[in-house]
Amino acid sequence: MKRNNLYLSVLLSGCVLCSCNGQRWTESVADGYHLITQKDGATLGYSPTSGITIIQQDGYAFKDLNRNGRLDVYEDWRQPIDARVADLTAQLSMEDIAGLMLYSSHQTIPVNRNVYNGKTHTESGMPAWELTDEQKTFLEKDGVRHVLITSVESPETAARWNNAAQGYVEGLGFGIPCNNSSDPRHSSRTDAEFNAGGGGKISMWPGSLGMCATFSPEIMKRFAEIGSIEYRALGFATSLFPMVDVGTDPRWMRFCYTMGEGTKLATDMARAYCDGFQTSEGDAEICDGWGWHSVNTMVKHWPGTGACNEGGRDGHQGYGKYAVFPNGNFELHTLPFTEGAFKLEGKTKVSAALMPDYSACVGFEPDGVGSGFSRKFIQDMLREQQNYDGVICSDWGITHDEVGVYACKGKPWGMETKSVAERHYKVLMAGVDQFGGNNDRGPVLDAYHIGVEKQGEEWMQQRMRTSARRLLTNIFRTGLFENPYLDPAHTSEVVGCPEFMQEGYDAQLKSVVMLKNHASVLPLEGKKKVYIPERYVPSYIDFWGGRIEEQHITPLSKELVERYFELVSTPQEADAAIVFIESPNSGYGFDEEAARTGKDTGYRPISLQYSDYTATHARAQSLSGGDPYEDFTNRSYRGKSVKTVNKSDMDLVIQTKKSMGEKPVIVAINVLNPPVLSEIEPYADALFLLFDVQRQTVLDLMAGKAEPSALLPFQMPADMRTVEEQAEDTPHDMRCYHDADGHVYDYTYGLNWKGVIDDERVKKYK
Repeated sequence: MKRNNLYLSVLLSGCVLCSCNGQRWTESVADGYHLITQKDGATLGYSPTSGITIIQQDGYAFKDLNRNGRLDVYEDWRQPIDARVADLTAQLSMEDIAGLMLYSSHQTIPVNRNVYNGKTHTESGMPAWELTDEQKTFLEKDGVRHVLITSVESPETAARWNNAAQGYVEGLGFGIPCNNSSDPRHSSRTDAEFNAGGGGKISMWPGSLGMCATFSPEIMKRFAEIGSIEYRALGFATSLFPMVDVGTDPRWMRFCYTMGEGTKLATDMARAYCDGFQTSEGDAEICDGWGWHSVNTMVKHWPGTGACNEGGRDGHQGYGKYAVFPNGNFELHTLPFTEGAFKLEGKTKVSAALMPDYSACVGFEPDGVGSGFSRKFIQDMLREQQNYDGVICSDWGITHDEVGVYACKGKPWGMETKSVAERHYKVLMAGVDQFGGNNDRGPVLDAYHIGVEKQGEEWMQQRMRTSARRLLTNIFRTGLFENPYLDPAHTSEVVGCPEFMQEGYDAQLKSVVMLKNHASVLPLEGKKKVYIPERYVPSYIDFWGGRIEEQHITPLSKELVERYFELVSTPQEADAAIVFIESPNSGYGFDEEAARTGKDTGYRPISLQYSDYTATHARAQSLSGGDPYEDFTNRSYRGKSVKTVNKSDMDLVIQTKKSMGEKPVIVAINVLNPPVLSEIEPYADALFLLFDVQRQTVLDLMAGKAEPSALLPFQMPADMRTVEEQAEDTPHDMRCYHDADGHVYDYTYGLNWKGVIDDERVKKYK
């Protein structure tokens, strides 16, 4: 499918105005909105219920967004975007700007809470795309125009919700449209079946590590081009991605979302992602590479040090708030930003937006605050040294109160004892434009008044208008002021269309790393009999504190397997076995119950092995520490032990091999963090690493329908001692695992049918 203009391809009916008397435009009724097409002019969309009217000048149509009866510069699509932005910025009040500076909390469509006229969605009988009471409040009362959407019922529902939201805000104030956004949503359902020619809810691609395992910026860029089409068809004009933190600590909970362990690859992938998502071409281009296919990218998490949190912990909680730099490798982590996202090959030139990290960087941040509060990291390094003039949006919840080191609530690191208003002021003074996860403009206005007292009214108003200029620029250049509306039928047609699904699946096949193929056991010839054991996972507590009940998982359906092999129910009947497992899950480095009861500090190791682990080689004295909820500063976990939730995965592999005897066992591991494989590899004749892809890919590779080509985007540790001894800030500093065939599981290692891959990708990135 070519990147046709989504808005010009709408099927229209009911022409209500004809071109006459010099009039260059016609107006038609679309699905829930009106569309104006113009000869040599912009296509406009508006809601007939919003209350705005159309102004005609020189034969062209313009939306009277502020309903004042005259054509303002910002309403005139013929004017340069900078002039339009300047005109609107000058007209906005401080209250208006405070609303623009908010980025909503996470919104699901629909929400099954009492938010539809006081009823649940089920009770209300309203369509799934109806705005909630909360959404109406923050859009109207607080002036929110940046909305983060998480799950949606269907593509059609997303399109209709977008139209409802855009119609609602079009009738408010200056008619500023919503700039809706999304976190990544193209990851694969591992149990999903791919059928050539079949569609889906959205195209499915490898996770971030999988994209990097292809070692192909070209594949990343193509994904981004397709992703931008699907995002715009869903109503998303901003992507809260790419996440370009270099994965220098294998224990980090968010390691799977990084661009891997290599700085050069992460830099090239960041550039490809931003170029692909932001660039519009041909009829879709409005100006300077921006247009109807453009999605603003928000590169994160500056300065790239998320993986440097001590002990592999995460900055969402107080127990993981500190990033440490044992080898002083701070600048290395900034390179995917400064050399990648800030140096694009396309006409848009630079990532439109950026999100700072939660962490407080020990030894590099002079005020001891999280990155979103840091004037050094934002104003000095970004605004002045890098001349970065894009939107900077804080990560979610940094101005909220901390309620305990174990709670994923507020993350005001370094500002824990300050008021909410003071935190907002600190963020503004650092050079940040927007507050992630805040629906209430009150604290922003409080911060403004603090600034007036300290800096003077004129200075503070200019500071606010500077942020408004940046925020409005990203809305104007994506065409939202002209036409923010979608045709739901077209959305359903384009999102997850067969062509996009095929390209996504092809990328998945190229992302699977084959680590081992002992005695060339693969590919299997003919329709062999295969045994696939059920996987058991006991109950556990997830990252957010919720309990996940025990699971008995059937990895693949019988119907899918038998497209490739004959599925049998016992090892005795089988020619080969396929065991699907996941990388070890030992928690997140903290025992809440131990801390609550006073048993000990609560700090624990994060294990990458399946069997029980005691941290005998951990630091005796931590490099960081300190929190209002703690009366100690040494966060060492030396001598502490943890159990892995899914130790049963190791047991499953061992038991399957014992049952199969000399017959081959193929193990496929879905990887979130690089596992220690000494407990698994000896029992596997073939080993695959998967990165959030459909398990069907393993069948295609085993059957020889595709050849493995992916490479390791990280090192795989020999044992937990090397994990403890590696430095959080340093890549490629572990002893790597050696398998029974003499292969070393190092960065860029991978096998194809001929053996170890040694191609141009290896030479370029090793």
